[in-house]
Amino acid sequence: MDPIIAATHADPYPYYAELRAADGLTFHHGLKVWVASSARAVCAVLANPDCRVRPVQEPVPKAIADGMAGKVFGQLMRMNDGEAQHCPRSAIEPPLGLINDKDVKALVAARLITNDADGLYKAMFRGPVCVVAALLGFTPAQARAISELTADFAACLSPLSNDLQLAAAHRAAEQLYGYFIELLAEPNPFLADIQQRFAGEEDVLIANLIGLCSQTFEATAGLIGNALVALQRQPELRDFSVDSLVAEVQRFDPSVQNTRRFVANTCEIDGVRFEAGDVILVLLASANRDPALNENPDQFLPDRPNRRSFTFGSGRHQCPGQRLALTIASATVGEILAHDIDLSRFTWHYRPSLNGRIPLFSEVRA
Repeated sequence: MDPIIAATHADPYPYYAELRAADGLTFHHGLKVWVASSARAVCAVLANPDCRVRPVQEPVPKAIADGMAGKVFGQLMRMNDGEAQHCPRSAIEPPLGLINDKDVKALVAARLITNDADGLYKAMFRGPVCVVAALLGFTPAQARAISELTADFAACLSPLSNDLQLAAAHRAAEQLYGYFIELLAEPNPFLADIQQRFAGEEDVLIANLIGLCSQTFEATAGLIGNALVALQRQPELRDFSVDSLVAEVQRFDPSVQNTRRFVANTCEIDGVRFEAGDVILVLLASANRDPALNENPDQFLPDRPNRRSFTFGSGRHQCPGQRLALTIASATVGEILAHDIDLSRFTWHYRPSLNGRIPLFSEVRA
């Protein structure tokens, strides 16, 4: 076991507890990275301005730097610090907070969910992006196309992607860019204020709208999938509200297990000296289970009081779409339960990933 393998391990949480017990901030010689595993260390790293989301010398991964996917990647607020992060966030976050939950639930309810593995896959991966695309102003047919292209584009965000997947990501970025050009050319009540804030920077706006879709794709899929896993393991959880169930899932078994920070300047964090160029693996899932953050952290409590979590980040890089993601996930899980889909018919394995914990379901053969 190591902190990377842990993300898709059947049960990484005892290992995380060992890391926290040894020390919340240690160097892993095998991976050649620092590992922040305690709530205190994770909070300190995420709050430190010298800890950046990308290496100073490689703002865009070399594998995609020369293509359209790289152009989009380089302008994403989640992949930047300073003004390149703050300005897009300050423009996009407020409108996301005004989205009506009833509108989201209606869009989710309008989608067909079939009682098979393909139905669960589409509900997890395709549905959430379709909902976001519809909220942005796309037609149902366009939203389906946006969802499919987003799936291809998201491959550029993973170091595990092969050359064919990266080529598809570049093509998808080109096509997504075209869809958003057409969308922004028409009057759009939802996007009007955002467009005004991005005046003269349409490329940055489009990149971050693509980013909103791509962030929805995997993170929300994992949230939905891990909620279904929890329900399969503990059918009695159906007695709780879906909202409280999903809220505890995002703390207890999050879809984003870790993230990275790259030290830009010599600094001290939680009593440890770091040099420019050091890499810190930030174990969000481990910090969520820290007793210093939540009482009885290894118990799944949908009605948990004072729930605290790092799943959606913290500080300046906290996810601006947290409420929207939770609403989409809750509505989707609610629809799956309303369709009375027998979850015991399915088994799952975790999608290959260095940081995501996303179950893929298949039907149990008789």
